[in-house]
Amino acid sequence: MTEHFKVLNDEEYKSLTDAISLITLLIAGADGDVEKEELDWATKIAKIRSYSLPEDLNEFYKDVGADFTARLDHFTHVTSSAVTIRMGEINEKLVKINPILAKLNPVLGATLYDSYKSFAKHVAKSSGGFLGFFAVGPEEEKWIGLPMLTPIEMPEEEA
Repeated sequence: MTEHFKVLNDEEYKSLTDAISLITLLIAGADGDVEKEELDWATKIAKIRSYSLPEDLNEFYKDVGADFTARLDHFTHVTSSAVTIRMGEINEKLVKINPILAKLNPVLGATLYDSYKSFAKHVAKSSGGFLGFFAVGPEEEKWIGLPMLTPIEMPEEEA
């Protein structure tokens, strides 16, 4: 955990890292069919982000990647197999990270929030469509903006 995340306790930080697995399951399972391509792509994106983002998020994504597959498997097994119920369960878990995000420095909070949304888009576009067109289905489109998360805007002086 980097210095900027030290305002959080271990449980809060784990909730933020678990959000990546939850977002993967939310988006990949929105159409009722979690496809291997979506899970494989999410794993690759998490790994790429461990070295391609600003330093604080590089470390964050290294922590995500350390147990990403295990956490994804865990959430797959503890959430309902019924799509509507599973989506509600994941939504409830993600709503709980709003107060945690609010504890972070506003620049870091906005950057992480944007990272979550970007991650959701990558997962949604990883499967389906023709030559990359129409890859995001209507079920995924409903969740891709992560409506359960309170938007965190980049402070004016940083934007």
